[in-house]
Amino acid sequence: MKRCTILAALLCACGLLVSGCATLDHNAPAKSASTAAPAAASSTPAASAASADTATPIPDLNDNSPQIKWENITIAPAVINYDNLWDYLGKNFSLSSAGGDGRVQGELNWYADHGAYLQRMANRASPYLYYIVQQVRSRKMPLDIALLPVVESAYDPYGYSVARAAGLWQFIPDTGRHWDLKQNWWYDGRRDIAASTNAALDYLQYLHTQFNNDWLLALAAYNSGSGTVEYAIRRNQARGLPTDFWHLDLPAQTRAYVPRLLAICKLVAASGHYGVSLPPIPNQPYLAEVNVGGQIDLAKAAKLAGITTDQMYMLNPGFNRWATDPNGPYTLLVPIDKKNEFMTALAALPPHDRVQWDTHRVKNGDTLGGIAFRYHTTVAVLRQLNGIHGNLIRLHQMLLIPVSRRTLADATLMAEARVARIPHYGHDRHESHGRIIHPVRPGESLWSIARRYRVNVAELRHWNGLHADSILHVGQKITIYSSRSRVVDTAYTTGQGLHNVLRTVYYTVREGDSLYSISTHFKVSVSDIADWNGIDPHHYLHAGEQLKLYVDVSDQSSNG
Repeated sequence: MKRCTILAALLCACGLLVSGCATLDHNAPAKSASTAAPAAASSTPAASAASADTATPIPDLNDNSPQIKWENITIAPAVINYDNLWDYLGKNFSLSSAGGDGRVQGELNWYADHGAYLQRMANRASPYLYYIVQQVRSRKMPLDIALLPVVESAYDPYGYSVARAAGLWQFIPDTGRHWDLKQNWWYDGRRDIAASTNAALDYLQYLHTQFNNDWLLALAAYNSGSGTVEYAIRRNQARGLPTDFWHLDLPAQTRAYVPRLLAICKLVAASGHYGVSLPPIPNQPYLAEVNVGGQIDLAKAAKLAGITTDQMYMLNPGFNRWATDPNGPYTLLVPIDKKNEFMTALAALPPHDRVQWDTHRVKNGDTLGGIAFRYHTTVAVLRQLNGIHGNLIRLHQMLLIPVSRRTLADATLMAEARVARIPHYGHDRHESHGRIIHPVRPGESLWSIARRYRVNVAELRHWNGLHADSILHVGQKITIYSSRSRVVDTAYTTGQGLHNVLRTVYYTVREGDSLYSISTHFKVSVSDIADWNGIDPHHYLHAGEQLKLYVDVSDQSSNG
């Protein structure tokens, strides 16, 4: 009786009420961590993403400490909350590398030997990782997948590949459109953090189902396509060989792709063991989604939110221009501690002050294409804004033109520059103490010259005493102040509101390629390709030859 009284008192002290006497079961197995499920997710992928601004720090779901089990009651151990998101992830990865043939260890060794690379990656991931972990967790997917952007893009939202894959999750244009990622002059959903994450997780869940709930095969298919993986499986089946990932004859890139993800997860789980120090990321929400209700100038939105324009672009890298797409999406990501301030200021903003427009009176010889080129917009945008069908415009007609609020003083570098530089070759310029004299060629404009030398139009006007209406003439000497090499792989916004993001791409020439076809594919000029690679513009290309290109990522979106 005394024993029951003591036990009852103990249970009361624990906040538990039990009828009758309980007995301590010393042989009861510990409760499996897998039964401690995350918060329930919607069965519909599109509705399953958790709202980042209402999320709480992610608790540890994999604590294997002993538990005391009573006859009808299990007293669970205290939930451990990790302040550092890396620590939480390290305790909750679930994909197994069992069966690997040394590939995981090889990738792990590479990561461990490149600590500086990992630190840069972690810094880039810092604003986005918690949000992505929440989306993965809400769907009850392996948390390992939250690190897939490490493998895909090193967590660079402006990552761009020779295959024209873009964003954290590296969607190529066609696959992006298939998963409803809008791509046009204003916006590219492949780089939108929320939209691309949702699409990538939808795609991975689809592949997971297609490959009989095998995550490694789903990941392999994400990299090389489901057809490639299916073919490898059928080939092994015909030979009586195992059909798991480790036994499939897949392309070399895919054979390394899955081990690379497993390796980075192993390293995060035991970073200290491998001598790697990752900058901590708080285990708490950082981003909040705000629907702004219509088109808005991004510099104006940044001011309302109390952040810099550069920060606004880094959190919303899907926008190619100075403003959001007139037709949406209208959702912006802002730091969660700025959400209320932003919403209050947005509600007080007069509708006419959301974007800035200019007018252009049509002159003799004007065409829609010429006007679009002059104002750094597109014919499609001018048609849409002015209700024009076709290409017919009238003399003295007033056209509405979108313009940016951003001034030259605002045009600053915003992304970490890497060490790649553009060497200038050629014989039509003279350099002295950083000054370049450029003779204007047929078809050139201030904009094309600015892009060529990695400066902005406002600077060119200032250096040469030109006005907005100034017309260039063939042979006219334009002065550019520039070092012989200019840093690339940067992002900046010019005084004209053009958001330029440059990335280095190494392209291997294929049969049938020409400088013209490559220039068209990546939206650069033949003369630029020739300059960057020290070759003649009429150079005959050979299959296997490698070319270095400096691609403006924000100019690669299409209307599809």
